[in-house]
Amino acid sequence: MDSPIAQPLAEEAETAATQPGRTLTLKHGESFAVFNAAGDFAGESQGLYHRDTRHLSFLCIRLNGAAPQLLSASLLDDNTELTSDLTNPPQWEEEGREPLPRGRLHLRRTRFLCGDTCYERLAVRNYDDRAHRLRLETHFAADFADLFEVRGRKRAQRGQYHRADFSTSSVTLAYTGLDARRRKTVLRFEPAPNHLEAQRAVHEVELPPGGRQVLFLTIRCDAAVTERPRDAFGASLRSSRQALRQLRAEAVEIESGHAVFDEMLRRAGADLAMLVTHTPQGPYPYAGVPWYSTAFGRDALITAWQTLWLAPRLARGVLRFLAAHQATAVDPNTDAEPGKILHETRQGEMAVLGEVPFRHYYGSIDSTPLFIMLAGAYLDRTGDVATLRELWPNIEAALGWIDTYGDEDGDGFVEYLRKTPNGLLNQGWKDSHDSISHADGRTAEGPIALVEMQGYVYAAWRAAARIAARLGEPGRAQRLEERAAALQVAFDAAFWDESLGTYVLALDGNKDPCRVRSSNAGHALFAGIALPQRAERVAHTLLQPSSFCGWGIRTLAAGEARFNPMSYHNGSVWPHDNAMIAEGFARYGLGHAAARLLTALFQAASFDPARRLPELFCGFPRRHGQGPTLYPVACSPQAWAASTPFALLRACLGLRFSPEQGRVVLESPVLPDFLPSVTLRRLRLGEGQFDLRVHRDGDRARLEVLRQSGDLSVALHAG
Repeated sequence: MDSPIAQPLAEEAETAATQPGRTLTLKHGESFAVFNAAGDFAGESQGLYHRDTRHLSFLCIRLNGAAPQLLSASLLDDNTELTSDLTNPPQWEEEGREPLPRGRLHLRRTRFLCGDTCYERLAVRNYDDRAHRLRLETHFAADFADLFEVRGRKRAQRGQYHRADFSTSSVTLAYTGLDARRRKTVLRFEPAPNHLEAQRAVHEVELPPGGRQVLFLTIRCDAAVTERPRDAFGASLRSSRQALRQLRAEAVEIESGHAVFDEMLRRAGADLAMLVTHTPQGPYPYAGVPWYSTAFGRDALITAWQTLWLAPRLARGVLRFLAAHQATAVDPNTDAEPGKILHETRQGEMAVLGEVPFRHYYGSIDSTPLFIMLAGAYLDRTGDVATLRELWPNIEAALGWIDTYGDEDGDGFVEYLRKTPNGLLNQGWKDSHDSISHADGRTAEGPIALVEMQGYVYAAWRAAARIAARLGEPGRAQRLEERAAALQVAFDAAFWDESLGTYVLALDGNKDPCRVRSSNAGHALFAGIALPQRAERVAHTLLQPSSFCGWGIRTLAAGEARFNPMSYHNGSVWPHDNAMIAEGFARYGLGHAAARLLTALFQAASFDPARRLPELFCGFPRRHGQGPTLYPVACSPQAWAASTPFALLRACLGLRFSPEQGRVVLESPVLPDFLPSVTLRRLRLGEGQFDLRVHRDGDRARLEVLRQSGDLSVALHAG
């Protein structure tokens, strides 16, 4: 077979793709699905994906040969279930059928994912006063495209499609890739169709007045369907919900009394729970849907950092997973070097064959110090010395990478330069090709020393010093602290720019500064490398209208040569970036500036019907009565965007933990004007728990302990 989709079916896809409504996403484990509002797979990137392969590229239903009309579509608050309500279009007498005016039939499609399977229930009810004989058709096709093909990569050659294999109630579609792996998709219907063929199932249904018929469909990736779809639907839905409830039950419960803010927090928590995938090393947040539903190093480290205060088990899973996948040898084809932490991993055909370098790819300059930083923060939050002892060899290897490979020219700063032409040109979090530039707009030539990277190394050395001290190596701890102190002085001399009023973006390969105003400078506050006398000046620059657009701080300030509010990294607003900057503000006692960012991003989320923060949005100035301008291909949900509200709230509350003393401190908390109070329930420290309430009293914050168990103490330190 040359093509998985016959021409008539392609025409059906074109028709279906014109239906109104946004795309809606489900994810569970290693699978995700992107639907249109009608519940079909009909657009270019829609479909059911499993381990970076699209296992079903087309799916639609037809009623008497016509597309049902969409009434509404909704996703449950916990992201487990997608429901589309449809009705019949007007249909006149044909083939002996009675005329069917519009709106006499109601079709409800309910879908969810569990493991490697998509489950669907289609309920059809007749609200007419006459009986109707209906023909329900399900059209389907599988192109088995690699995720990178769907994203636009062209391939010179593909594998072989196999003829469909049938039974009375199921059909198996299969493809053998160039990697010699056979991938298959099994569709099973209940009741059995009246007619089943390679790309279509037909059910003939008689519905009396008030009558109802329910059809079930399971779509399984790379495995046979053994259970009856009707029986599997309820059991699998309960299983899927139970796993999500367990994840959320382990986290701190947050209430504010502000309905929309609480909705934003619930949505963020549900998104994080959906994106978490269980690995042998523990829970791990996949980066985002659709394009980043896999393990990314940087994304997971930042997500775990931002949620550490409320769900530390996630950080432990991230650390153990990345330790298990730490590079141990030099491999220029994947930018790997001993001790380096993973950028991303992929499981699709193109990655296995090396057509893309991302099977295990290490082209991330900042994942390695962020790994050490998270390890130190995890110890600070939990006191879990046993896990840190287990991870210490990996931390030592990461420290060795910083010294040996991170600073190859020995100037004291860590730089990057990709080793493979297929890899990422820029390897900080702003990794688009044009994201690092000079004041005149020229892109910087490597090796490039990013401003935030030096901060991360500083923070990593300090984190490693705290870990070493707890593990009984005081001499090692002192040397690491001394190196961090020396780096802070050298950093200020090389990166501070008095005329800009902030730190430069980077040093290029000639050690020339990239003298542009960017959000990266805020990460120097986040990491703590900024000298105290610089903090207010940096914050002032970041909060000027050229950088702060009203919805958050732009990645690049207006007026810079490469500024474009519609670009990916040169003028857009990224929620996670703002959360990290807010934490930097709070670190230097600028709590009101952190509260300003929380307010802006909360208001941005309030314009979204789901109260969700996307990966990014455009950096146009805020206009009265209008929400932020959306970035057209932003991932939503995305893990570090979902973790942003929790990080912003922690920054405003000034939460710090001392597990050795059994003590929680709120350092100079500041609540934004829209938020009169916040209640935290089940805030755990060791074996004990708190329920706390912080409320605003004039210009001050007050603390009330509602419940306490264990030998713990809590205190509020006013600024």
